[in-house]
Amino acid sequence: MTDLQECRREIDEIDNEILRLFEKRMQVCEEVASYKIKTGKKVLDPQREKEKINVLKAKAHGEFNALGAQELFQQLMAISRKRQYQLLTDHGVEEEQDYELVDKLPLKNACVVFQGVEGAYSYAAMRAYFGEEIKSYHVDTWREAMEDVVAAKADYAVLPIENSTAGIVADIYDLLTQYSLYIVGEQTIRVEHVLLGLPGASLEQIRTVCSHPQGLAQCKVFLEQHPGWKTLQVKNTAGAAKKVKEEQDLSQAAIASREAGKLFGLVPLAEHICHNGQNVTRFIIVSKKPVYKKDAGKLSVCFELPHESGSLYHLLSHIIYNGLNMTKIESRPIPGKTWEYRFFVDFEGNLKDSAVKNALRGLAAEANRMRVLGNYELQGEEKND
Repeated sequence: MTDLQECRREIDEIDNEILRLFEKRMQVCEEVASYKIKTGKKVLDPQREKEKINVLKAKAHGEFNALGAQELFQQLMAISRKRQYQLLTDHGVEEEQDYELVDKLPLKNACVVFQGVEGAYSYAAMRAYFGEEIKSYHVDTWREAMEDVVAAKADYAVLPIENSTAGIVADIYDLLTQYSLYIVGEQTIRVEHVLLGLPGASLEQIRTVCSHPQGLAQCKVFLEQHPGWKTLQVKNTAGAAKKVKEEQDLSQAAIASREAGKLFGLVPLAEHICHNGQNVTRFIIVSKKPVYKKDAGKLSVCFELPHESGSLYHLLSHIIYNGLNMTKIESRPIPGKTWEYRFFVDFEGNLKDSAVKNALRGLAAEANRMRVLGNYELQGEEKND
């Protein structure tokens, strides 16, 4: 029987030799980086890497070892590139950047657009973020809001991007890739839905409940307790309240905020109807100007990947390797490209940080397309009641 301790001793010796050769390889890698800094040559040479890996695979004995060699040398080359990106940053070789560093955002007397009507959660988010000293107006769709900012009709737009119960607002992610707008802030609002009806109405009279699709989804458990009710989707929760007010039908109710009920003269028929007591919606603030504050601590990026095995892992490794905390990842299908996806990633950091510069340099070099959507600070949660 093979002696286990002897095997372990031999593995230790091999590992020490691998470590010595790895560090020798990294020294040569730094010399390569020095050459690329002087000549402006790109760090990534995908064709050379592919050819080199194929040669090394062919030298390995057996299919398993060939696949292992491929993975091993892909990792070694990825580590080498990361070190080269670091050295480029250390030597002041900067990537072109559209973003301007500012001490504070110009919020006072700004013109802000939101989707929906007064009393909607978007309206509450706008007030929580901007305060009272602004001009504001509403539009029917998120696309209109974005187009108004692009056309400079408004300075900022307030858009819902995620709910803790219903998940992401997929349309907003898609629209962010279609318009050259930048996230400059975010605001979270605690969602406290109530069932609103006309004065004099009762639960026994209700036959139809209208709300935004997410409002209906967030109150699914409550609605299932009333199987005889019909549900009707509308553009937003405040619009549902407005509909009930205008149509004056005692059998119709709306799922919306208490504030919307006050605005349209409705009364609560049922409270605490959302099955998640910690229901929160996150809104983003977008601007036409690519700016970030010196205390901004969160970045949002999107990128498209090569349609290759392991490509997502290799892209995300730039965030991990630079010690950055990734807080969110989402994917959306790319129109016209079957089974290919665009990824949206949030991570902590500031555009002026070396670690962030290194990560973004790697992402930009190795993704098919990469864009920084914004660098902004997290705003505190605001309760809407």
